[in-house]
Amino acid sequence: MAASALQAQGPAITSWLQNTTKTGSYYKAGNSTAIGNGILVNCQKVEYSTDWVYVSTHGIPAYPTGPFQDGNPSQASDQNAIFKFPLNPQQNTGTPTATTGGNIGVFINGVALFDYRDGVAWNTTTNALCGGPGNPPCPGGPGATQSWNRDAIPAEKPGFDCSKGHPAMGNYHHHQNPSAFKLDKQVISTVCNLYDADGLYVIDTTKHSPLIGYAYDGFPIYGAYGYKNSDGSGGIVRMKSGFQLRNISVRTHWADGTDVPDGPVVGGSYPLGYFREDYEFKTHPGEADYLDEHNGRFCITPEYPKGIYCYFATVDANHNSAYPYVVGPTFYGVKTAAKVTSIGESTTVYTPSSSGLSQEAFGALNIRIFPNPTNDLLAVQAGGLVTDDIQLYLYDPSGRLVLQSHINPGQTIAYFDTQTLYPGHYTLIARNGQQQWTRQVMKAE
Repeated sequence: MAASALQAQGPAITSWLQNTTKTGSYYKAGNSTAIGNGILVNCQKVEYSTDWVYVSTHGIPAYPTGPFQDGNPSQASDQNAIFKFPLNPQQNTGTPTATTGGNIGVFINGVALFDYRDGVAWNTTTNALCGGPGNPPCPGGPGATQSWNRDAIPAEKPGFDCSKGHPAMGNYHHHQNPSAFKLDKQVISTVCNLYDADGLYVIDTTKHSPLIGYAYDGFPIYGAYGYKNSDGSGGIVRMKSGFQLRNISVRTHWADGTDVPDGPVVGGSYPLGYFREDYEFKTHPGEADYLDEHNGRFCITPEYPKGIYCYFATVDANHNSAYPYVVGPTFYGVKTAAKVTSIGESTTVYTPSSSGLSQEAFGALNIRIFPNPTNDLLAVQAGGLVTDDIQLYLYDPSGRLVLQSHINPGQTIAYFDTQTLYPGHYTLIARNGQQQWTRQVMKAE
């Protein structure tokens, strides 16, 4: 490849997780063993021109999906998609473009990003919910503007899998930070108890969160933590949403004072936060770790040392998802990305390096094992974002390999079934390219 082409490769080209061999899996209700789906995970091809990057993906993550315990009949299905993103995203200096239902971005594993909504709203004529499965249509049909629009995060929590995702007509997606429920400081869902799965990355409060996706205006999306100050100084802090719940007991007006048809009284089945309009945006002058009304800011990041506008997947102090979750309710930039059926220009295919992780990147994964001593199951958890295969080997006291596993890019955890092993000391080795990590494991009596 020409030197000029190499120089042109930036994070919007190089950050996508590519895979052409490994397939995904899913859980069925009542069965805690994941079932293979035969669909390739992550992204299969990345190609670019002067102005655009094209990402081919089936929309399936490397972590297991499902089950969806709210009656959702769908499974994550093959999307066979090509997404087109601008390489030179531009600020929208006019009226901001509102996010919409359906895809508003794509995570680096090829999985779709949705905004806060789930297609359900309040019909102010019938005083009942409308839209979505099990409800009558909303006035004006799907996509029509309603006064009170339901927030998917509290309303659909029972239907999210362990990885905080679910499908819409087969299109598996996240509305929120794609890190497993079980990894939050306060665990608010029990789905991981039986259907154990992980997410795209693990929140690390000591490091700048990884780049995890791109919005449909072409600007990058990061995880929950970043540099406090936009110039890269101030240490690592949790990036905070500028939105807060309003102090209301009745739903008669929007936050800007607009008198709208009444929604349900706050409380009972419709607590504060059930609808998007329950929130208001507040500026925080002098507090650099608060984000703007699009849920982002212009700042320096590890991938963009000269600075760029970035969205962040916001969480609260307990690492539970915080509105507006990722992007929204409007885009910062000009929305030009799209799902396309073909590529109508000459492109260069980006082939990622296969040399493995650097020593620094491997060490930054902060691999840990638990429980140790173990009895029947040993978990190996990598922190941050895994971008290359990690091979795992368990050796007995004589040096004989007894078990092996791996953590794929876009996953964070692997397990060893140790029930049949004899009690005693074992050696666990994690390896990637030239890098190696070794720990002693005790199998209990």
